[in-house]
Amino acid sequence: MSPLRGILLFVSAVSLFVVMGSLVKAAVRIPPGEAVFFRAFCGLPVICVWLAVRGELGAGLRVRDWRRHAVRGIAGSMAMGLGFLGLKLIPLPDATAIRFATPILIVIFAALILGEKIRLIRVSAVAVGLVGVSIVMWPRLSFSGGDAAMLGAVVTLCSAALAALAQVFVKSMAGKERTTAIVFWFSSTAAALALLTIPFGWVLPLGIEWVYLIGAGLVGGAGQILITSSYRCADASTLAPFTYVSMIWALIIGYFVFAEVPTLPMLAGAALVIAAGVAIVLRERALGMQQTAERKMAGQGHP
Repeated sequence: MSPLRGILLFVSAVSLFVVMGSLVKAAVRIPPGEAVFFRAFCGLPVICVWLAVRGELGAGLRVRDWRRHAVRGIAGSMAMGLGFLGLKLIPLPDATAIRFATPILIVIFAALILGEKIRLIRVSAVAVGLVGVSIVMWPRLSFSGGDAAMLGAVVTLCSAALAALAQVFVKSMAGKERTTAIVFWFSSTAAALALLTIPFGWVLPLGIEWVYLIGAGLVGGAGQILITSSYRCADASTLAPFTYVSMIWALIIGYFVFAEVPTLPMLAGAALVIAAGVAIVLRERALGMQQTAERKMAGQGHP
């Protein structure tokens, strides 16, 4: 284990995902379903080359339970599509802040689907996080924000919920499926499902749009590789707080590239969501350490 290396890889991955979202946002004429196809399909060669270099191309793609991969793929693909739609309708920092609801919603879904217990600290953190999301979304949900802004906020929150659902299914596959298989088959599923949106108005990319779309796929594929590699070097609880580095990049890119000035409600809401997310991560880490200590004591014959 090399925590520092893991953190560097994770921060690089998170940064690349913000760049990917920015490229999709820049391709304003491209429908979300088409953007999902390019993101997934163009990322596959990067993933395959990485697996081949590691010598895992054959064994790494075998799966034990196709149904779980299918559900994870469908939920993740819908989350990506709705997330891309939201990026086109609301500012990048706002969309990023709302998507921070994902780790909070994971706690709720894990309790409902996996039967995990939720204790007082996590319940409190979830409540604070949801208040933060409400603060970010409220200006967009008011009539003064416009129909497009309202739709953007709602679909982005739906994207966060579906992403949380997908992560819960990934969690349920832990120890049963290879991470490399989960990464590869998700991209494959997303590319295939995206083709179903062709009747809803795909357009031929023009000029720089090709660069945006292919770039989003390559950057997204590289981000998946980096984030997968980061978990080989450090625990998830160590890496999770660095997810919020993406807000810094979202604010910078939103301001300098898209001329999006952050609002006070967005910053205040984002701060609450980040605080709640960090509290959940720290609590998970404490519980993990406690369970590890209990197993060691049991193995040593302590009463």
